[in-house]
Amino acid sequence: MPHPDPRLHEINALEAEALRAARSGRDEEANRLWGRILQIDSKHARTLNALGQRAFAQGDMQSARAAFQRLVDADGCDPQQWISLALICQNLRDEPGEENAIQRALAVNPTDLPALLLRGKLLERQGKTHQAARAYGAAASVSPPLERLHPDLRPAVSHAMAYREKYDRDCASFLDQHLDPFYRTFTNEPLGRFRDSLDIMVGRKKRYDSRSEIYHFPRLAPIEFFDRADFPWLDPIEQATDQIRDEFIGVLNAEEGFTPYISYPQDVPHNQFAELNNSPRWSAFHLYKMGERIEDNAAKCPKTMAALEGAPKPDQPGRTPAAMFSLLKPKTRIPPHNGVTNTRLVTHLALIIPEACRFRVGNDIRQWVPGKAWVFDDTIEHEAWNDSDKLRVVLIFDIWHPHLTQPERTMITAMTAGLNAFMGSSAGFEL
Repeated sequence: MPHPDPRLHEINALEAEALRAARSGRDEEANRLWGRILQIDSKHARTLNALGQRAFAQGDMQSARAAFQRLVDADGCDPQQWISLALICQNLRDEPGEENAIQRALAVNPTDLPALLLRGKLLERQGKTHQAARAYGAAASVSPPLERLHPDLRPAVSHAMAYREKYDRDCASFLDQHLDPFYRTFTNEPLGRFRDSLDIMVGRKKRYDSRSEIYHFPRLAPIEFFDRADFPWLDPIEQATDQIRDEFIGVLNAEEGFTPYISYPQDVPHNQFAELNNSPRWSAFHLYKMGERIEDNAAKCPKTMAALEGAPKPDQPGRTPAAMFSLLKPKTRIPPHNGVTNTRLVTHLALIIPEACRFRVGNDIRQWVPGKAWVFDDTIEHEAWNDSDKLRVVLIFDIWHPHLTQPERTMITAMTAGLNAFMGSSAGFEL
């Protein structure tokens, strides 16, 4: 068993005495005691740090620099040591020394927030706009939310975010002007994807990808809203809108068969749906649920059911197809969320749409138009608002993703049946 260093006990005792002297304002005594520690151990990190911090607080930058230079030469494994040296170099207007200390701090930890902020500040002072924007962007990307930051860091992080946002706006404005003649050249060409790519790059839009909560099928393109022209079978469903709406009004007046859209047990995390769990503010009248036809409800809506026969219903036993009337009451918002699988898409047929009702998928925000349908990938983050004083009603149903081949669909159906056999019951997918 190794013997403890006999000097350690003496150093600890001297250090405790020095700290007591410093707290009591006996500076000369504290400095004498720290000096004795350095005579015993010239690389004692806590002593060098204490001497450097005291000198910095007293405005003696040369002594502070000497102490921290000795500290990083002796240790240098803590980014804070280099950050302290960088701050002292900043006060001494020694930019090469400041830059080197920041680089050394980031070499120890490339994601150190104070070091990234210092790098951005130095580059900003030097007028290096592009480099400063990158440094501030890196700082913003690793920073926790402002409310969780130490109050001393909030102003610097807020400045970093504002600097990067202005830089992105300036870049976007420049590119808009630069690309304008090219846009005019391709006036009749579909450049929506390119425009989105530009907006994402300069921060005008966020990047949204498919995030299937349960089952993800790779290499299916994540598309917010699909081209309506790709679904000609929707034409007769849209043409039946009046009949479908009339059947809905009939079941609404009967006030039977409606259930909350979200109904989680108390022992399951409610997450973003806590406010709407088991709430009548967002309810549904199911025609198909978990792959089963709801006979009592379907019998009340024969024309709706006939219209749905023209849709390519997915086949995942115990999970799909699904179809329902979705009711969103006034002043109700459905929070952002992602669907369970990208093997199916979701279709909305707008039935009763007051003003001030909106729907967002990814970056695309739209308003329903009565009698019109759209198809979207619900594994991309989406949300809905009814800011009106009236009820909003949409017919919702799912369909196979059109880019799946028939053999792939058959295998998905077989896989789902196999899961059911293994688990003894279905795991369940819900819209």
